[in-house]
Amino acid sequence: MSKTDGLSRRTLLGASLSMMALAHAGAARAQAYPSKPIRLITGFPAGSATDGVARSLGEVLRVKLGQPVLVENRPGANGALGAAEVARAAPDGYTLLVTNSSSITVNPQVYKKLGYLPERDFIPLTMAVSAPFIMTINPTNERLAGVNSVADLVALARRKPGEITYGSGGPGNLAHLGFELINQRAGIKTTHVPYKSGVNAQLGVLGKEIDVLLDTPNTVPNVKSGKLKALAVSTASRWRDLPDVPTMIESGYVSFDVPFWLGVLAPAKTPQAVVDALYAAMRTARDDPAALQGLLNQGTVELLDPPTFAARIRAETAQWGEVIRRENIQLD
Repeated sequence: MSKTDGLSRRTLLGASLSMMALAHAGAARAQAYPSKPIRLITGFPAGSATDGVARSLGEVLRVKLGQPVLVENRPGANGALGAAEVARAAPDGYTLLVTNSSSITVNPQVYKKLGYLPERDFIPLTMAVSAPFIMTINPTNERLAGVNSVADLVALARRKPGEITYGSGGPGNLAHLGFELINQRAGIKTTHVPYKSGVNAQLGVLGKEIDVLLDTPNTVPNVKSGKLKALAVSTASRWRDLPDVPTMIESGYVSFDVPFWLGVLAPAKTPQAVVDALYAAMRTARDDPAALQGLLNQGTVELLDPPTFAARIRAETAQWGEVIRRENIQLD
């Protein structure tokens, strides 16, 4: 054997040992996860549906993973501010995004400048809940006197083009796009009033600043107390907490089915072992009565696994892309 052959073999052996050492170090880091507090960042304010999911899952992660879990609210731009912060975070499992479907399936298609791209910047962890929008009005709103159904609202909008106002949690929010679908299907013209969040939009309809809102299930107490009146739900089936409220399909809009979801994502390149550990912990939320109730308050508990959640995101992105192009919705 030549001296050159010996050097080559020693070089290869050294490289192999280095790679093995790196692999063992990576495995050790994954096994040690987590070793410090975990941050759950949501791009929506305290009291929102997304915030509720973050706090429910945060408690589950705290118990199962044995580390503090901090929920941080970064509201603004339909969830884009929080999403962009997580997209820039280290892919180590210590900074996660809790968000809604608008910020993942809609924002990239309507905002010209966005600090993230979902397929490039995130790994889906779990879709925690899915839910309907609930079309609500204030029964004391003088502008809507006599409105008791979707048909009544549409008839009024036809008599007064552009005068009926509807709110949303911001331009491009699914509540915005959902109502644009209603405008298109009903052949009416209403005026969009964007708020900084869905919580603010709910206050807007309660305060009679706006006429109608596609709200989330956390408005159910307002409906049951009589503060708001529910005209319809946006999904194909009636909502369990409001069994007497018809669907949009039952109200005459064939195949109208507009749900939304709330879920958790991690920065791209997060190690698979960490992804597996996080999902394994979060899916046990069904076994924790308090966490389960917290999720049920926001919708139907799903806790989809990462591949199924990723497929859901792709399908809905394509679906909303068609609506956005048809309505020519573009935001700065």
